[in-house]
Amino acid sequence: MYQLPVEIFDEIFKYLEFDKISLNSCLLVNRLWCKVSVKIFWKSIRNYNTLIACLPDESKEILYENGILISTSMPPPTFNYISFCKFLSIKELNYNIQKFFNNNQQKDITEKMSKEIFKFLIKNISSLKELTLDASIINIPFFSYPETFTYLSKLTFSSNTDPKLLYQLSQICHNIQTMYIPINDVIPNELTYLISLQQKLTCLCITQFNNNLGSINNIFYQNIPNTLTRIFIYEGSGSFVPLSFIGRCLNLQTLMLSFPNNNSSKSINYNFKKLQNINFSKLQSLEFRNKCPKNDLLETFLKINGRNLKELSFGKSNDSLNIIISNSCPNLKKLFITNLTLETLEKIFNRCHYLESIKICCEENLSTKDLFEIIINDSPVNFYELQLINVRSKLIPEELESFLVNWIKRIPQKQFFLNILTKDIRILNIYNENNKKIFKKYVNHFKLGHIKSR
Repeated sequence: MYQLPVEIFDEIFKYLEFDKISLNSCLLVNRLWCKVSVKIFWKSIRNYNTLIACLPDESKEILYENGILISTSMPPPTFNYISFCKFLSIKELNYNIQKFFNNNQQKDITEKMSKEIFKFLIKNISSLKELTLDASIINIPFFSYPETFTYLSKLTFSSNTDPKLLYQLSQICHNIQTMYIPINDVIPNELTYLISLQQKLTCLCITQFNNNLGSINNIFYQNIPNTLTRIFIYEGSGSFVPLSFIGRCLNLQTLMLSFPNNNSSKSINYNFKKLQNINFSKLQSLEFRNKCPKNDLLETFLKINGRNLKELSFGKSNDSLNIIISNSCPNLKKLFITNLTLETLEKIFNRCHYLESIKICCEENLSTKDLFEIIINDSPVNFYELQLINVRSKLIPEELESFLVNWIKRIPQKQFFLNILTKDIRILNIYNENNKKIFKKYVNHFKLGHIKSR
């Protein structure tokens, strides 16, 4: 019988990386499948019984001396599972160790356990890819095993992390591509230095909760490399993230800005004004969650950058802004807006010829009958998905069937996806018997997606 090369199996199983159940099944097929799939299955720590069984005798002895009894009946591990690990979360590790030992150990003993196990992990992991730190943990011996962290590509940590750890990382890790940083009470110089050295950094996610950081705040953001292609900024209530650093990132492809509803509009407008005239020639995805800058600033920005956008999302928009979008963003494929009138929807359909999906937050009572008619008569040829939030009109069987009869006449034929998020599903009357019959009748042309209450 012909046997596929191991390399082919390896490539296939990579697609199951986040499917724990399927990977676990692959382990049981035969020796070859087990040998290949176990490397992917154990990219994260999967089983703490196995982890403890892998500990060397000297580590078990240290734990025993601290009153931690480990069963000696566990069989020796089949593989060097720890060498396969690529993703490690210190916080998750500590939580699971406490859980494994039934939370009965004193805090100092638990810390000794965690430290001993972590020391074993970083000694045996060949090349870690993702690391999540815990601000409460100190004395991690990064310098002892620098090769484990040399090719670290993703790092998650808070600004409260021990500065000594950040300094160690700055000396070892120069290949980080993605950083997630919640900024709390302080931005230490070691954090600024660490991020300034990351000349391969392409993705940065920052959540800032404190606005009392003074000039340190500006110094930190001025030292962020201009290599970024994806930026995600979450402002906490009353905080201020200076956006001017984004203007240096001319290769930017994705930008997400989240301003809380209770933050000052004046502050948001002042901040965004620094970006309104900059040409981000590679920008394809733009999202504003919650509050957004005023329309004239956005109009200027979209006149310069709108033609490149493929995805655009506004958590709060108005009809004037929606018209600006229709005039400035002809190449959109995905759009999320609020306060949309049917008249403006027609304009969007007629001007955004590549639109495939639209998500609408219905602030007013939007007629599904009229909405279906506009989709049939005006939507672009590639359009196939409608997502409705807070819709209050009932889904009438006759209207639904009339829409689907006309939908299947379109060329090229596409399956229509409808997703609804509402405060009360019962208002929509979606699951009455007549609608169910229609769903079944047009199952090859229509798919009802996530229907749920908010």
